[in-house]
Amino acid sequence: MPNEWRNKWALVTGASAGIGVALATELAAGGTHLLLSARRRDRLEALAQTLKKVHTIETEVFAADLADRDAPEKIFSFAKQKGLDIELLVNNAGLMGTPYCQTADGLELQMATNHFGHFALTGLLLERIVTTERSRIVTVSSHMHRIGRLHLDDPAGTTRRDTWVTYGTSKLANLLFTLELSRRLNAAGLPTRAVAAHPGWTRSNLAGNGAALGPSRVRRKLARTAGTTLGQSTASGALPVLCAATSPAVHNGQYVGPARAFGLAGPPRLAHPSRRARDEQAAAALWAASEELTGVRDMVAFPA
Repeated sequence: MPNEWRNKWALVTGASAGIGVALATELAAGGTHLLLSARRRDRLEALAQTLKKVHTIETEVFAADLADRDAPEKIFSFAKQKGLDIELLVNNAGLMGTPYCQTADGLELQMATNHFGHFALTGLLLERIVTTERSRIVTVSSHMHRIGRLHLDDPAGTTRRDTWVTYGTSKLANLLFTLELSRRLNAAGLPTRAVAAHPGWTRSNLAGNGAALGPSRVRRKLARTAGTTLGQSTASGALPVLCAATSPAVHNGQYVGPARAFGLAGPPRLAHPSRRARDEQAAAALWAASEELTGVRDMVAFPA
């Protein structure tokens, strides 16, 4: 990792499991101070203590569920109270394969967690982030963004309750958000880079955790077995995200993923998003809808 990240602060969401843990470990090994966020405080505290002891870095933890409307504001307030100047934000938290469910605010659960929560968190933190040439916002997408279909007139997801298409849509939203954010950063002449990454097919409990929210014991068992035995390791899956976060060769608006097996495994390289993920009109429309649904507007005084 470039030495410029030593003694700087990074915020990693979804840091209690999977590639979140692997990414936090790699960042800590490079001397980066960490604010770790996820739903499980016990796991966050255990990881923070280990990283602090092994790598002699500073750590803070804040437990929050990004599906909750007030979670981004609470994370932002905590960082502000602690005086943390976040120069790297990794939007990594996510749900995958959950049965149809609405949040208390009437949003489909996967979209609320994977996109809207991170949109709001980024917007609240951005003024503290856009300070240096090195600062970055990395949003973790998925190869499955290719099956996503955006329906902005139905944020509750009531018209199409397909678990996996909805997941793909949330990952498509991650890429459209990055596209529009990178455009706005450029237009405003700000140095921060907005980039995206995907881990390929990685062994984790993400799919199993999603299935665990449903009633089928068979589905839960199959999903957990597949999630924990197939694909590359979480350390390997974290490499494209680490590359997006730290490599000086990665530029604003780019997308990083594994190089081999049709983007499912291997070392990181620049990836090519789908045509839908490159739709500038869709990106602008998603941005407007996200402002309306989260109440987070005017991240900075960006030109339209």
